[in-house]
Amino acid sequence: MSIDNLNIIIVAVLVLALGRLVNRKVAFLDRYNIPYAVTGGILCSLVVLLLAAVWSIKVHFDLQLRDLFLLFFFSTIGLGAKLNTLAQGGKMLFILTLVALMLLVAQNAAGIGIALLTGNSPGYGLLAGSVSFAGGHGTAIAWGQVASEAGLKGAAEFGIACATFGLIAGGLVGGPVGGWLISKYDLRPAPASAAGTDAGDTTSVTGCREVHIDDVLGTLLALSVCVTAGEWVNEFLAGKGLSLPGFLTAMMVGIVITNVADTVKKPLNRIAIERAGELSLQLFLAMSLMSMDLMSLMDSMGKILFMVTAQVIVVVAVAVFVVFRVTGRNYDSAIMASGFCGLGLGATPVAIANMTALTTKFGPSIQAFLVIPLIGAFFIDLLNAVVIKFFIALPFFSGG
Repeated sequence: MSIDNLNIIIVAVLVLALGRLVNRKVAFLDRYNIPYAVTGGILCSLVVLLLAAVWSIKVHFDLQLRDLFLLFFFSTIGLGAKLNTLAQGGKMLFILTLVALMLLVAQNAAGIGIALLTGNSPGYGLLAGSVSFAGGHGTAIAWGQVASEAGLKGAAEFGIACATFGLIAGGLVGGPVGGWLISKYDLRPAPASAAGTDAGDTTSVTGCREVHIDDVLGTLLALSVCVTAGEWVNEFLAGKGLSLPGFLTAMMVGIVITNVADTVKKPLNRIAIERAGELSLQLFLAMSLMSMDLMSLMDSMGKILFMVTAQVIVVVAVAVFVVFRVTGRNYDSAIMASGFCGLGLGATPVAIANMTALTTKFGPSIQAFLVIPLIGAFFIDLLNAVVIKFFIALPFFSGG
């Protein structure tokens, strides 16, 4: 059974509706701020597993539209990044980048330590560290292929499996962590953040209180230009020997567009951009989670769950005892801690989904939505590449 073209959007929307319904009916899901896409996506993937196991019906999802929604989502992050607000996040961005570096080292130390203690190759531990969790599927696939070519049996499949369960764990853990911190310390959004004198006030930024059809068309045009121009930038850089992920260049183009538009006094409608970002994010997550091939993960389920549990402990500890504390122990800190769980276990979209689930319930956090996406999009992948190569250079990797 193949689900492609517009059919995958139909299924994704139904999955989101199912997640919303289940969250409303199951109290603890709502109480712990589990994103709708995570709830519905996991339930859908379980149905797909049942179809394959009981009736031998294999469901294939065409994920081209999912990848486009990912590019749209990161484009909206760029379109919402004003240079003045980027400057405001400078100090916090630097602090959390250092924390991210610490997290990457801790993840690899935990993964390799467990692998050595259980008599497995340290290569599996590295794959079950920052490669698959902070790195996500793209990094897991790339390094898994390298490890397989180096003779590590089943490395690619193991890395993808860890990344998949990390994605689930990131969506399940982030909301409860942030919600617990908010409840424990009785935190509330700062008045300036709630009012949003710059980025939060519709009239000050867009000059209007509603989203009109012209705003929707303008946003759609801007998103399309971001994706297309991002591809051109990638082609140019590839010719110079530099390869960047498509979402990164699309976001960079978005930053240029929004700041040029402000300079010429033709600002984009912030509300329309935010709604486009929310839509793209929810559809991307729903498609990612509902298309998980759980059947292929059954053989190594026990080992993977053990590794995931260890990484959850590491990431939550860093989020609660480091991120929350070094960022000021306030409401924004709790939201950033939630997002950091998504970054450390899944991917930037998971981090955004965690923070969105909390801010929808408790109130906005401009600082968190500025800093966390920048770390996820710009810095964590660059740091991860350096950290991975550092660990590979250690003596115990020389023997395989």
